Amino acid sequence: MEVKSLEKTDFETLFRAFSSAFSDYAEVQVNEEQLKAMLKRRGYNAELSFGMFEGEELLSFTLNGTGSFNGADTVYDTGTGTVIEHRRKKMASKVFEHSIPYLKKAGYKQYLLEVMQHNEKALPIYKNAGFEMTRELNFYVQKKEEIINDYDKENLQHNVREIDLSSLRDVSRFWDFHPSWQNSFESIERIGGVFTCLGAFAGDKLVGYCILFTVSGDIAQIAIDREFRRRGIGSLLLDKILGLNKNASIKIINTDASCESMNGFLKAKNINLTGSQFEMILDL
Repeated sequence: MEVKSLEKTDFETLFRAFSSAFSDYAEVQVNEEQLKAMLKRRGYNAELSFGMFEGEELLSFTLNGTGSFNGADTVYDTGTGTVIEHRRKKMASKVFEHSIPYLKKAGYKQYLLEVMQHNEKALPIYKNAGFEMTRELNFYVQKKEEIINDYDKENLQHNVREIDLSSLRDVSRFWDFHPSWQNSFESIERIGGVFTCLGAFAGDKLVGYCILFTVSGDIAQIAIDREFRRRGIGSLLLDKILGLNKNASIKIINTDASCESMNGFLKAKNINLTGSQFEMILDL
């Protein structure tokens, strides 16, 4: 067995290993096209991703994305796993230890990951490796027909229209928390034109927006100008989202668990908490 870069590993090999490694994780069930889209969105860098091989068979892996996060050059663990038959052999730890010198040599300053809170096997590994928890993230999934979106449509004076992503360069003042890696503008731009960006306006003034992946039902970002909250703008945007969404469910992944405004809005819409994970960072 040997650990080596995934630079020359074909996608079919990656998909087989990924499917086996996450076959017992209901939250991580993807087909080939979904995995390709996920890797692209998260900035997959094959040269700085590594795996444990036995011959040509990939047994354990860390799929890394690269980019910027909070102003620092960052490596993002977009998926670490070991095929079921080879678990409990500490392969993932060996792949991780092998990779760190290469990440440092490439000039990256931090290593970012998210891990499910109920993943009791992975958490100790990351803590022992020096990762520190930075925040708790929630995710929500709800069927469209179960969402309750009552609001005063008649008296709402705002309008919603599709806008370009470039129109949102100055919206950080709307935020109550910084988007996670996969919901950042950098990640959204990687995936190209498969998302819809909606803006809510008071006259010509942008007062709210959302970014929706219509095929998956994934709401990457939704935010309202603080001066215009509690006027039904979030409900208006959600109404438009439900009309455009081509998926049976709506997903809101990686909201800051401490954000009371987001938690309250989703609860009011019967979009209930599905699970939580920890965001963790290791200084390189």
